[in-house]
Amino acid sequence: MGMKPRVFAMSFASVYPLYVQKATKKGRTQDEVDQVIAWLTGYRGAQLQKAIDDKVDFETFFEQAPLMNPSTSKIKGVVCSVRVEDVADPLMRKIRYLDKLVDELARGETMQSILRQ
Repeated sequence: MGMKPRVFAMSFASVYPLYVQKATKKGRTQDEVDQVIAWLTGYRGAQLQKAIDDKVDFETFFEQAPLMNPSTSKIKGVVCSVRVEDVADPLMRKIRYLDKLVDELARGETMQSILRQ
């Protein structure tokens, strides 16, 4: 099966500030980043903070997600020059979904469109 991609072992806490930074540089808010994360994974408030404080890796973060959104299949398009819906590995696809949602936020799309409503 080979080595796991390095990103799986990275702590969510190490990447979270980068998501926030990417969004806030474009005039979005940390609350909106949290809203996107909550929509995708079900992590909210104290649960999200605990995952950050415990420095869980991406693998654990998604494995223990309170509720993965059933609408993730509606997330389509390219992020980091990868088409998200074509990512074979389920964990990598979830990470890319999150990247894509934060990307859309930074690009100024409406929350309604980002949350596939």
